[in-house]
Amino acid sequence: MAAASDLQFALEEVRAQFAAETGHQVQLVFGSSGNLYRQIVEGAPFQMFLSADEAFVNQLADLGLSQDEGELYAIGRLALIAAAGSPLQVDSTLSGLRDAVARGQIRRFAIANPEHAPYGARAEEVLRHTGLWDALKGTLVLGENVSQAAQFAASGNAQGGIIAYSLALAPNVAGMGTTALLPEEWHTPLRQRMVLMHSATPAVEAFYDYLQQATARSIMRRHGFSLPGEE
Repeated sequence: MAAASDLQFALEEVRAQFAAETGHQVQLVFGSSGNLYRQIVEGAPFQMFLSADEAFVNQLADLGLSQDEGELYAIGRLALIAAAGSPLQVDSTLSGLRDAVARGQIRRFAIANPEHAPYGARAEEVLRHTGLWDALKGTLVLGENVSQAAQFAASGNAQGGIIAYSLALAPNVAGMGTTALLPEEWHTPLRQRMVLMHSATPAVEAFYDYLQQATARSIMRRHGFSLPGEE
């Protein structure tokens, strides 16, 4: 199964619980949604696709490459992050980032590549909304996906970054610095949609159904996602 990088920790937990309850084992490949979409179009043998942007799933349906138009499984959120020792003061208004930029303290700022990573595209929207894009674009360090952007920022290789809230909550990321949830009104909603391919096996179909049930939804909620019907 192909899955967006923001799902790295949440989906691994769901998979482990699914295996414990059903005995089925499923394999996950994480990457940016745009790159995974391109691989599917080019014939990669994925049986299921969990995208961070429903537009990619809709495009697969239009091409006739999926069973249907899939299901919305989560709404993603963005977070600002800075490693311990960074001069960036983290807050949900980005006032600390604005101050650090004005003082010339931001030399590297991490986001996922907006060209193919939905979380990168939304991070760009946030920076444009707050008037910080022009000041920061020369400092940007672009992760191949949002997980790589999180590594850049949490490790201190950048003074800060805007990443998936689900990754910011992960213990091995949260323990390395400070994070703040950003207002969802600042960017286009991260409507995350999943879909089955025509080749989906019964085990993968069972996992698809499992993600819509209470146990999986509880795990997703705990990892910082809003859920369909609860927005």
